[in-house]
Amino acid sequence: MRNISKVAPGWWDYTTLDREILDDAARLTVRDLEQLSRPGFAVRFYETPQEFYCAEALEYVAAWRQATADSPVGVCGPIGPTEQLPLVAEIVNALGLKLHNAHFWGMDEWVVDGKEADETFALGFKKADMDLCFNRIRGDLAMPAENMHFPALDVAPYEASWECVRCALMQGGQGEVKHWAFNDPFKREGAYKEAPPTPAEYRRLGTRRVDLHPITLIQNARTSGGGVVQNVPDSAITVGPKQTWMADKVSIWHPGHHDNPFGIRLTALMISKRIADTAVPMSLLADHPNVQFSYLRSGVGECAVEMH
Repeated sequence: MRNISKVAPGWWDYTTLDREILDDAARLTVRDLEQLSRPGFAVRFYETPQEFYCAEALEYVAAWRQATADSPVGVCGPIGPTEQLPLVAEIVNALGLKLHNAHFWGMDEWVVDGKEADETFALGFKKADMDLCFNRIRGDLAMPAENMHFPALDVAPYEASWECVRCALMQGGQGEVKHWAFNDPFKREGAYKEAPPTPAEYRRLGTRRVDLHPITLIQNARTSGGGVVQNVPDSAITVGPKQTWMADKVSIWHPGHHDNPFGIRLTALMISKRIADTAVPMSLLADHPNVQFSYLRSGVGECAVEMH
């Protein structure tokens, strides 16, 4: 029988894993992390925040530079980390890079009052993408509005756009519940009362509305809302694993303040060792052919007791 979650008994999450996996992850040193690379999974380290966020921004630019009229190319991007987004705009402007054949998919969006959040919602992800990046790009270089795809409750247009344009890059961070986008663990109910869905079941999920794990709510309140959890919606729309596996590359960036030292070790270990478990959604990337984890060395921290 699987363990009951230590933090949310009505849900599946990483605390329901076998203790041996959790302890193995906690013991990993930085040197151990560096040695987890394998074919299909690359681990990289950056020494300064400047290098880290510049490299992250350049991934957008490198992908968009591949776009032509006959072969459009897109990037699927997140909110968190966001520090790279103004840098993307600066680099596009400095290079004079025309984005007329480039595309962008927003990775997720909140559901507020029964509909997807618009640009008036302070925590909105489309709002952040526009404010931090796209509204800063020169008009003569700007991406056409029809090339920008943001998830909505009517998911059909968003999903259809993935069939027409090659996604060269899906870039994101890692949430404390070990998600990418809002691909959270499932509730412990119904068919999943005694065991979470299988990796094969989870992989079939497309863009959809989801209920958010309590850890996700607390994290977003902490990182984006000053801890005011009552302002964080408990439902969202997220890009699915189905679309994720359509991306040429999945690139996850760990600055050290979205997930903790333990979490950014656990998922790397599981992906490297091909341990896929839907209680840790990020671990399913073990089966994607091209995944990269990038760490800011100073943000890796230690899994050690430090009383304050």
